Amino acid sequence: MSKIYKVMFVCTGNTCRSPMAEGALRKLLENRGVNGIEVFSSGTGATPMFSATEYAVEACKVWDADISGHRSQPLIRELIEIADLILAMSPSHCHRVVTLDPSAEDKTFLLKNFPEPGCVGEGVDDPIGGSLDVYNRAFIEIAEEIGRILPMIIERAEANGKEQADS
Repeated sequence: MSKIYKVMFVCTGNTCRSPMAEGALRKLLENRGVNGIEVFSSGTGATPMFSATEYAVEACKVWDADISGHRSQPLIRELIEIADLILAMSPSHCHRVVTLDPSAEDKTFLLKNFPEPGCVGEGVDDPIGGSLDVYNRAFIEIAEEIGRILPMIIERAEANGKEQADS
């Protein structure tokens, strides 16, 4: 039996960007009938158990992605350890992951740079406090990136499953 491949998105409060990314990836995987990939998110400055913002929930509806049940969780070492792939929304989030767990450097990427390694590059602007239009633009930016990298995520998950089966 192959192990579930775990993808974690990281932002600041875990109420906007990373939940929207989580919702977008889940929806794309569901649309393609892909199983065996678990998607979750956390925030470098998150307070536990906060809902996604109203506009983040609204923006995700563009893709029929429902994040209304999302609850925020802080980025902690245990989450980093269980994740197979970590996609950060900004360089500071990426650096925070690697600071908490230096061994995670090889599996931590900036969303917009993936599959290029490292924490240097362009982030996704935080829509917090913005209008619904600002959230919609952030969601589209995130969703386009996830659409771009989806084949690579699936490929990594399949390779991980084969690796598990061979060991």
